[in-house]
Amino acid sequence: MRRPVWLSPAVLVIFAAGATMMSVSMGSRQAQGLLMGPLSDERGWPLATFSLAVALHNLLWGAFQPFTGAAADRFGAARVAAVGAVCFAAGMALVATGGTFGTILGLGLVSGFGLAATSFAVVLGPVGRAVAPEHRTIAMGIGSALGSLGMMAMIPVAQGLIGALGPTGAVWVMAGFSLATLPMALLLAKGERMAGAAAVAAGQSMAEALREAWGHKGFRLLTAGFFVCGFQVAFIGVHLPGYLALCGMSQGAGATALFTIGIFNVAGTVLMGRAAQRWRPKFVLSALYLGRAVVTLLFVLGPKTEITLLAFAAAIGLMWLSTVPPTTGLIACVFGPRYLGMLFGVVFFSHQVGAFLGAWLGGVIYDATLSYDAMWMVTMALGIFAALVHLPIRDESLRVPAAAG
Repeated sequence: MRRPVWLSPAVLVIFAAGATMMSVSMGSRQAQGLLMGPLSDERGWPLATFSLAVALHNLLWGAFQPFTGAAADRFGAARVAAVGAVCFAAGMALVATGGTFGTILGLGLVSGFGLAATSFAVVLGPVGRAVAPEHRTIAMGIGSALGSLGMMAMIPVAQGLIGALGPTGAVWVMAGFSLATLPMALLLAKGERMAGAAAVAAGQSMAEALREAWGHKGFRLLTAGFFVCGFQVAFIGVHLPGYLALCGMSQGAGATALFTIGIFNVAGTVLMGRAAQRWRPKFVLSALYLGRAVVTLLFVLGPKTEITLLAFAAAIGLMWLSTVPPTTGLIACVFGPRYLGMLFGVVFFSHQVGAFLGAWLGGVIYDATLSYDAMWMVTMALGIFAALVHLPIRDESLRVPAAAG
């Protein structure tokens, strides 16, 4: 099969290096749902304590994302990602060695910054600038899928590490994984130089680009919709294992579900990148959020068996991070790719505010009611809201798209 014309050697290098770094950090984040219960039991904490640490991690990841995205736009993704890998490892070390304060500081602040510096806004910016507009969303879909491979791979690895070394030992190994990705930053720098993706001439300053975007109603609606994505993903990712235990399912059911989500997420991000290339991204996003609401309703009301769990995990996995390619594609289409990292970072901050609430409120409501029913209802209602809020977005380009590097 002939290689697609847009898949240049530069893009291949960016994919390989950026996806490896993102896989480790995103995979470690995905494993938090498996670590929450064992760490709480090992240290004698209520569930809400670790839920708060995870929630702060999500919130600060989002708060740092516009700044790491802007730094990657200005100085190149490789430098930012290298700093991020070190910070993520340091944060995991604090979780392993600290008490309540050290865990909240390490998981929330330090590794939150590390993840912001190694995830989508940083890695996808060079891809968006290196590929011609007509191929951009499929390229970013593939980039997101490659980066998401860590979500799939880390779940069985984390489960095995917890069983063999205990939860604290597993956290130490995850810190080591992050440091091991540092050579990938050198490869990422090579890819950026090959593509010329880090030195695109700018017709406007960062401040001007930010004012233009925030003054656009569609950008604000997109930001509101991405809040819902964060709420849903964080609640399900962190609390699904505990919910399954309440339903009487085996201890390994949570790991199986998260692993299945990771597998189907890889396919979903590629498919939605291709769909957003064919249809208007705002309609793809509306369909995704409506689909999440329907799938969640069927799962909550249905019997809890291995088959229904796998069906839910597969369906929700297809829609898990598949919102990223149409969201980044919509931003690049309307505002151009020059400040894609920064502008997606702003939208992503809203995503992480939702993630903070999804992770934290899940623990608080469970501690208060010994049930997740209220959270499932909120999750479904927000899905319907997000499906509606994308429809009025005006998605016409405000400028001539930048040429490929």
